[in-house]
Amino acid sequence: MTSRRPLGSGDQPGPDVERAAITAELARCRDDLLALVQSATCAELRAPSNGTKWTNEQLLFHMVFGFLVVRRLLPLVRVISVLPSWVGRSFAALLDAARAPFHAVNYAGSCAGALVFNHTRMGRLCDHTVGHLIASLAQEPEERLGRGMRFPASWDPYFEGYMTLAAVYAYPVLHYDHHRRQLTLASVT
Repeated sequence: MTSRRPLGSGDQPGPDVERAAITAELARCRDDLLALVQSATCAELRAPSNGTKWTNEQLLFHMVFGFLVVRRLLPLVRVISVLPSWVGRSFAALLDAARAPFHAVNYAGSCAGALVFNHTRMGRLCDHTVGHLIASLAQEPEERLGRGMRFPASWDPYFEGYMTLAAVYAYPVLHYDHHRRQLTLASVT
């Protein structure tokens, strides 16, 4: 898996191609996660991941959590993108200031989340969430996909200072691929 620049940042040929590419990438991640979860042994799931404090199972949940976060971010982006620009700048600055507690909650949340949505349940959660994102993307009006808001770039290496709604739809693919490289499962190539 290679690192990808977010779609929706103006570097794609057109909205229909962009929408199709984002949809295909979301589906690829969903299918890949389902295969990883089904093929992983219990020992592999309990093993540490590479470069994080999470086990493979906790990291897999964190990867699913990226899709869940985007599902909740979409309404926020839709609203803030039509408000005066100072609202988005202020909101992003506030979130940037809260990065330390965010990282602590992000870590602990993935540890706890993997207890509830363990390997036997996270596949269904991922399938449902990605299915919702794909259906939502298909219904987004074109003009709304190009609107965006400021983001707390210090929270995540794939958050840019300003992201369009299309880029937010594409974000969990970048997050997924980044963390997939940290898994130590035998099926990860």
